[in-house]
Amino acid sequence: QVQLVESGGGSVQAGGSLRLSCAASVYVYSHYLMAWFRQAPGKEREGVAAINRGGIISYADSVKGRFTFSRDNAKHTLYLQMNSLKPEDTSTYYCATRRLPLPIGATWYDPHHYNYWGQGTQVTVSS
Repeated sequence: QVQLVESGGGSVQAGGSLRLSCAASVYVYSHYLMAWFRQAPGKEREGVAAINRGGIISYADSVKGRFTFSRDNAKHTLYLQMNSLKPEDTSTYYCATRRLPLPIGATWYDPHHYNYWGQGTQVTVSS
């Protein structure tokens, strides 16, 4: 069964922190690539961070140094620790997985390459 369930969203003031969680079913947790995306109203979905099966993590430039992607293999859970939050981080955050390695030339932050998505969790950062 394919299941990705995000939690941990909420409302914080600028400079605050939140930790998002994504509980994954065993099936999707074995996928090659797992990522966090976000989408604000009227904007395209953008990649935030991704981890591949080898444990290599990639971050969007806009969140480097502020966000940390981690995982707990025993719990089949992904985490996104978000510190020093800014109003422009306000979005719905999604976790997503891709079963196979990316094609040559493809990028981890292109949402079209992902097979499965969670329902999203809202993050609102006020100034």
